[in-house]
Amino acid sequence: MGIMNEKIAVITGAGSGLGASLAQKLSCLGYYICLLGRNKPKLERTAKTLTHGYSIYEVDVSSKQWVTQIIQSIQDNIGSIHLLINNAGVGFFDAAENLSEDSIHQMIDINLKGTIFCTQEVLKGMKQSNEGIIVNIVSTAGLEGKVTESVYCASKFGVRGFTESLALELKKTPISVSAVYMGGMKTEFWDGVFSDEQTQKLMDPNDIADIIIDNIKPRKFLTVTEVVIKNQK
Repeated sequence: MGIMNEKIAVITGAGSGLGASLAQKLSCLGYYICLLGRNKPKLERTAKTLTHGYSIYEVDVSSKQWVTQIIQSIQDNIGSIHLLINNAGVGFFDAAENLSEDSIHQMIDINLKGTIFCTQEVLKGMKQSNEGIIVNIVSTAGLEGKVTESVYCASKFGVRGFTESLALELKKTPISVSAVYMGGMKTEFWDGVFSDEQTQKLMDPNDIADIIIDNIKPRKFLTVTEVVIKNQK
């Protein structure tokens, strides 16, 4: 059993990249991991790397009805959710006028609405148990505008506003909310966008996972509301 004992962590977008790294590291700490994502084979691949108990849930976070069903199932069948990591995200990159309607809907629906829907459902249980941690993986696209990333940034600026407002709402409760703003990582996210040479200079998701976990550890008299991690120039 890890130092955090049997606590339940829900991770969206857990099939690869940062989500998979977080799942592995939290599993080593004794968390029971609920792996959420759209691609079941990828979730199963992540599950094989875990050292502790887990469950797999195929879900599209942009569907409130689907999210509600999954979160209720976890709470009914496994227990209270201690940690939610909103990591699911998609990006399509082009000049603003060239972005397709479908790609715009996907970025707003998954990146922004998905984060809101998952948080809404988990918050109900956290307020009942009077404890919990919510971590929103935002990216530095939530801090500054970027060329060819107009709508991606719009979705992430939205998550930033939601996170900051939520933190104020929960200020007088034991539930903590934090945002992680990080630069590009070596993950499948950039396949077809960056060359292999460009990808090599990106951050390792395992390093980001370590930083996130270190910042959500309970400590006396402090809370970490945001973490900014930038690529070296």
